[in-house]
Order: sequence, then structure tokens, then C-alpha cells
Amino acid sequence: MSARTHTRPHPATTGGVGVRLPWWAFVLPMLAFVALLLMILNPSDAQAATTDPALTHLFELIQQALLHGMP
Repeated sequence: MSARTHTRPHPATTGGVGVRLPWWAFVLPMLAFVALLLMILNPSDAQAATTDPALTHLFELIQQALLHGMP
């Protein structure tokens, strides 16, 4: 009795069946990316989650230092 040899499966051909994603699998991540990008590009509309003006001032200084460079 001889043992069966295991062979590797044949690689998929390029003309085979493609993978189809539902529409929301493409649209939802794209919407999230655009929303985050808009928040980054326009931070003046964002408001701090605190009412402490010292923290707000600190965040503004950090933002100015990152955007304009340190003197």
C-alpha cells in the first residue's frame, strides 16, 4: 500500500471569480477618513472639552508652535 502524497493547490488564475464587497465596506471608511481630515484641516471650529482657559491657551500655543515653528 502506498501513501497518498499531498500536493499544493493550484494558484488562482487571474480570470477567476473576483471578491465583491458591499457598498458600505467602501463608503463608510471613506466617510470617516474625510470627516477626520476636515477636522484636522479646520481646527478653528473645534472647541475644547474643558472650560479651563489655561488649557485652551496651552493648546493654542502648541498648535501655533507646530504650524509656524518655534522662534
